[in-house]
Amino acid sequence: DIGDIIRGKDLYLGDKKKKQNETEREKLEQKLKEIFKKIHSEVTTNGELQKRYGQDGQNFYQLREDWWYANRETVWKAMTCEAPESASYFRKTCDGGENPTATQGNCKCINGDVPTYFDYVPQYLR
Repeated sequence: DIGDIIRGKDLYLGDKKKKQNETEREKLEQKLKEIFKKIHSEVTTNGELQKRYGQDGQNFYQLREDWWYANRETVWKAMTCEAPESASYFRKTCDGGENPTATQGNCKCINGDVPTYFDYVPQYLR
């Protein structure tokens, strides 16, 4: 799941391809560290967030967690609104209980929820 990848909690480690020293997952993790290193540098410059992120280490896990919390809705919206209508990842109705309503495209339900089957399901159960 994209949230697990961003936060550094993805369980899949990837496979090495022939003539490669690292997996695609390791390459992605290195890129994420570079990106969050830049963000860390910017947000701790004036000292305001130094206390929160000062001891975050080389992986920037606290910053990554906070970034995902602040941006996950935007990321999900970008992913879901561009998915084809045939994507089986999405439910066609919302509020599957007593009063189901049709989704508005794949973007959201009337209440704003993303109509996926996997909301907050732990990764090892998917």
